[in-house]
Amino acid sequence: MLVVMKPQATPEEIQAVCRHIEQLGFRPHPLPGAQRTAIGITGNQGQVEPASLEELSGVAEVIPVSKPYKLVSRDVKEDNTIITFPGTNATIGGRDLAMIAGPCSVETREQAFAAAEQVAAAGAQFFRGGAYKPRTSPYAFQGLGEEALIILAEIRERFGLRIVTEAIDNEALELVDQYADVIQIGARNMQNYSLLRAAGRKRKPVLLKRGLAATLEEFLMAAEYIMSEGNYQVILCERGVRTFADHTRNTLDLSIVPAVQRLSHLPIIVDPSHGTGKRNKVIPLGRAAVAVGADGLIVEVHHAPDKALSDGAQSIYPEQFVELMQQSSQIAAILGRNVPHGIEITEAASVAH
Repeated sequence: MLVVMKPQATPEEIQAVCRHIEQLGFRPHPLPGAQRTAIGITGNQGQVEPASLEELSGVAEVIPVSKPYKLVSRDVKEDNTIITFPGTNATIGGRDLAMIAGPCSVETREQAFAAAEQVAAAGAQFFRGGAYKPRTSPYAFQGLGEEALIILAEIRERFGLRIVTEAIDNEALELVDQYADVIQIGARNMQNYSLLRAAGRKRKPVLLKRGLAATLEEFLMAAEYIMSEGNYQVILCERGVRTFADHTRNTLDLSIVPAVQRLSHLPIIVDPSHGTGKRNKVIPLGRAAVAVGADGLIVEVHHAPDKALSDGAQSIYPEQFVELMQQSSQIAAILGRNVPHGIEITEAASVAH
């Protein structure tokens, strides 16, 4: 069920409707739009009686939502969600593309700082780097944990880059929430519902990667878990699905970008690194992702990928990232979009986390 408020509805009227929904035993989710505020209702097992809501001051109409994903749906919010980062010009969603780059893992402070300096110089606004690495082999490098998070926080302080890093379980989530700007939920955890709910109780943006064999509906329902807990800052990420193909690590499904954008207001970015697993395919598929309408890219960049402790084969060199930035900017311009060249700090205090 969805309560659509009148364009001139006051904050007091919106709050009154939310209180009434709570009194009915349900949970309200106010989602402001450019012209109006819509209030999604969750927690109801059956149909909510619309009459008691339609009579409230400021309510324009009450309409049913047939899709199983309610808060994710464009039925609830027509406008695209744009996630902002106070004190900077960085956004995810909207006209500007989000360019996220960095190594698969934080290996040493020197390695991470070298990558950060180079991707910042190329114009990235976000830095990715794994502190916790869920690996197929228990003997592979698992990440530096909190030591890596401290290094990432230093990178934000030094270069102003916003930090994106993965939480692999509830324990890691608490630390990632302290240090990062965006909490990443990886493909292996897309249907870890307790972790999704816990991330939904945080108030930082969550980057949700598509599972290894997830359908579009399963992907959107995973996002619904996060939003149902009150966190509406969700970024979807296509990173390839597992198929019979053996010429790439995964099969990058770019068709999901327009499919998501038709059904949902959430931004969706693409990971051509995991989507291909091969360095020579990252730039071509990155270009294609921009052309198909993705809201940004997340790319693995390493100054010495042959020596990387994880995913070196799919990490591009810094000079290749510069090439990708330039080409993405040209393609984006054709679509009436923009690739920002670097991050601008508008408040001195914003670099202090």
